[in-house]
Amino acid sequence: MSLQTDKPLTTVATLQKLKDDGKKFSCLTAYESTMAKVISAAGVDVILVGDSLGMVIQGHDSTLPVTMDDLIYHLANVARGNQSSHIMADMPFMSYSTDEKALDNATELMQNGAHSIKIEGGEWICKLTSLLAERGIPVCAHMGLTPQSINRIGGYFVQGRDTNQHEIMISEAIKLEEAGAQLLLLECVPAELATQITEQLNIPVIGIGAGNTTDAQVMVIHDLLGISCLEKPPKFVKNFLANSVSIQDAIKQYDQDVKSGAFPAKEHTFFK
Repeated sequence: MSLQTDKPLTTVATLQKLKDDGKKFSCLTAYESTMAKVISAAGVDVILVGDSLGMVIQGHDSTLPVTMDDLIYHLANVARGNQSSHIMADMPFMSYSTDEKALDNATELMQNGAHSIKIEGGEWICKLTSLLAERGIPVCAHMGLTPQSINRIGGYFVQGRDTNQHEIMISEAIKLEEAGAQLLLLECVPAELATQITEQLNIPVIGIGAGNTTDAQVMVIHDLLGISCLEKPPKFVKNFLANSVSIQDAIKQYDQDVKSGAFPAKEHTFFK
């Protein structure tokens, strides 16, 4: 498999057109140059430099210890290896606790290779989303299970099963789009809720543990390769390397299965 591609850079406009045309796109995490190059060459549309690196790279039991310096180091490595994928970077825990801090940190991420940034939260991040969007920084809002809030949530639980919470999440997703979010990520929510949000929003919706009706899927690369840091991988994880002859083939299969709608299957999906 060649690691060269003439594919133009994927932008938020590219992703929006895919949604408008009813086509799905794929997303994977990466934390270093070589894997970023392989992922991009396989046709994956979005590379997420996630604060998941705290668990899969640094060995922590949550994402909370990840710093801006950590994120920037890995982001710069990914940017050097990337060929055509859209690079999204997480804003680490407390890196957007004030508007001033958020603007400074988001700017630094963009200057080090990010094409968009991701922040966790619901309606409370609407003002910040507008602030960043007005200054030319594309925002992906992250709803559902938000790992940076794990101590408040009390564990890694499916969100949005309660009828009241279900309606609140739909309302907040709409408000985030109105505030200027150009992408939305839903983590660990029932498929029925993800379907409703995806249908009601004009912007692309990325899912992880949210069924296969979202506009895109994201996975942690280590999970895809069957080397999860967790003793028992989450329900929404699939080991694509198990039936592939190489890492490149496993990533390519993931990309194809996401775009065809074959992944995630029913066994990877949460329901109400």
